[in-house]
Amino acid sequence: MAADSGAFERDTDYVMDRILDPRMPGQQDADWPVEPDRYRLVVAAACPWANRSAIVRRLLGLEDAISLGFAGPTHDPRSWQFDLDPDHLDPVLKIERLQDAYLARYPHYPKGITVPAIVDVPSGHLVTNNFPQITIDFSTQWTAFHRDGAPELYPEHLQDQIDTISEGIYHDVNNGVYRTGFSSSQSAYEEAYHTLFNRLDELEDHLSTRRFLVGDTITEADVRLFTTLIRFDAVYHNHFKCNRNKLSEMPALWGYTRDLYQTPGFGDTVHFDQIKEHYYEVHRSINPTGITPVGPDLRSLNSPHGREALGGRPFGDGTAPGPAPARERHGALSDGMTPPVLTKLD
Repeated sequence: MAADSGAFERDTDYVMDRILDPRMPGQQDADWPVEPDRYRLVVAAACPWANRSAIVRRLLGLEDAISLGFAGPTHDPRSWQFDLDPDHLDPVLKIERLQDAYLARYPHYPKGITVPAIVDVPSGHLVTNNFPQITIDFSTQWTAFHRDGAPELYPEHLQDQIDTISEGIYHDVNNGVYRTGFSSSQSAYEEAYHTLFNRLDELEDHLSTRRFLVGDTITEADVRLFTTLIRFDAVYHNHFKCNRNKLSEMPALWGYTRDLYQTPGFGDTVHFDQIKEHYYEVHRSINPTGITPVGPDLRSLNSPHGREALGGRPFGDGTAPGPAPARERHGALSDGMTPPVLTKLD
């Protein structure tokens, strides 16, 4: 929503409940205890906030502990819809709209229906839509169900650094593209635009001498930055008027994005057709015709990035995740952009 100044202000009043490990001190009586096969993570491949939860779930190997539901790329004012599934019903929750899980718990829920959302399958109730906490809890509360070789995405000795850099990325980049695109006054737009590109310039410098944001492995901070960067040239540059330059014109950031995109668990969660359809079809205040652009040509995402020369080990002492389960691939790539770690493009 826009303030009187024309600045975009994101509503961050989320459902703050957490799913906690009852083995940990003080958590034995958690309202929502960690239990395999109890919860369903609902995402939309179009949404960057949801994309980060899908990536972390893949990297940690939580596929057999937390099931995954896909909402379609577009929605009406009421809710995200399960229009990718047969009969437009989520096959586990048996609902047509994510709104149904919100209203099951809060019959008069007054706020927007957002993804990602975690739903308690037995009751059909929403548990949480607090996206910043969901991925942290995947790393810290679900350790009993991490796959062998799961990386440490939120190691204790780096948490302060991860939190600090993630906070700046959230305000200036993740939310910064929205503040730019949804500004309703020239002054608000220009302020957001310059804040965004000042931060991108800082990140360009930071990543010109190091492979990852914090430490020498992929962390939560990299996941949070990636989901905005991968959408930048396809959507934000044009649709949100973030057009000082394309990301592909910033060597370090573009190499970093290609590096992560070609890493198992990242690129295989990205679906450009759904990303573009969502932004250009749903945001009619910005794109009244609803026409979705054909471009840009993003095949260069599969080109060599050369960032191995900077050192670092993507998964540290862990290993890369295997291919996504077949049951989940309908929500992944179908637009010819499959990363080379899965299928080599000609």
